[in-house]
Amino acid sequence: MTQSFMDLALEEARTAEAAGEVPIGCVVVRGGAVIASAGNRTIADRDPTAHAEMLAIRDAAHALGTERLTDCDLYVTLEPCAMCAGAISFARIRRLYYGASDPKGGAVDNGVRFFASPTCHHVPEVYSAVGEEASAALLRDFFKAKR
Repeated sequence: MTQSFMDLALEEARTAEAAGEVPIGCVVVRGGAVIASAGNRTIADRDPTAHAEMLAIRDAAHALGTERLTDCDLYVTLEPCAMCAGAISFARIRRLYYGASDPKGGAVDNGVRFFASPTCHHVPEVYSAVGEEASAALLRDFFKAKR
């Protein structure tokens, strides 16, 4: 089931790319069902916080009527940045699955390693490299076309 949810996140990433956004997609899953999904919208929303994870977490919290997503899993195509890792922690996401690692901007297994910080309130189970090849190729091709 893990790959199929990442496939849905990749669909969100492709939709974001078609809109001129960096192709990153995210889905939030609870009880085997997608309760929220989003792709990056920083350009469309003119909002630097409109990362796929932030939007999906907001929608999931709204759909469930709670800020605590303790029994939810999050699938995202790129390793979350520090802002998104913080939101994942504050939302109490149960499991994080991400595709491509991000040596420059990632904050889970790279950079600040947010979840390893002693001030991190909640640490989800982390599964990296889920759909890594497809996620990395999507980003690589996007940035190659920009250059």
